[in-house]
Amino acid sequence: MKQIRRILCPTDFSEASLEAVKAANDLAQQFPARLTLAHVVQPLTPLADVEMMRSFDVRLYEDQLRKGMENKLADLAWKMIAKTVDTRTKTLCSEDPAGMICELAESEDTDLIVIATHGMTGWRHYVHGSVAQKVVQRTQRPVLLIHGRPANGGASAGTAGAAVEVPAGNPGPLSVGVMP
Repeated sequence: MKQIRRILCPTDFSEASLEAVKAANDLAQQFPARLTLAHVVQPLTPLADVEMMRSFDVRLYEDQLRKGMENKLADLAWKMIAKTVDTRTKTLCSEDPAGMICELAESEDTDLIVIATHGMTGWRHYVHGSVAQKVVQRTQRPVLLIHGRPANGGASAGTAGAAVEVPAGNPGPLSVGVMP
């Protein structure tokens, strides 16, 4: 069995992703493993009003946003991660959060990605897409999906569970229990 030494847990600070952070913390304590909490900031889409864009400093805004998210991520780690866990935080910028998460997993030689699904269905899923689904499709790393509560208050509201997704080229078996 492959030992888990490095866990990556991307977060968007939603309720669902905080459940994934809790699960990642529990796993990092159990194995023990280094835990990297990551947040991907998406760049600002240029406004159609050219005059307004001239008076707006996009780089300054994005730098301030990134710094704010770095602080928020550090605060999250301080509040939610056991002090005994070797924890790192990474704030990245990309138009493709799923691609950036996969790149980070490769560069960090991650043994397990713990990521939340938001439980969106129907038009919400179609409009917003699923970063977690894209990560599962693109990575060769094992992925633990933590199911969030549906945003639409559907029948499974109030329940949370976990599923293990192991992509086809996975380097070996992985034994992970279901997180409550």
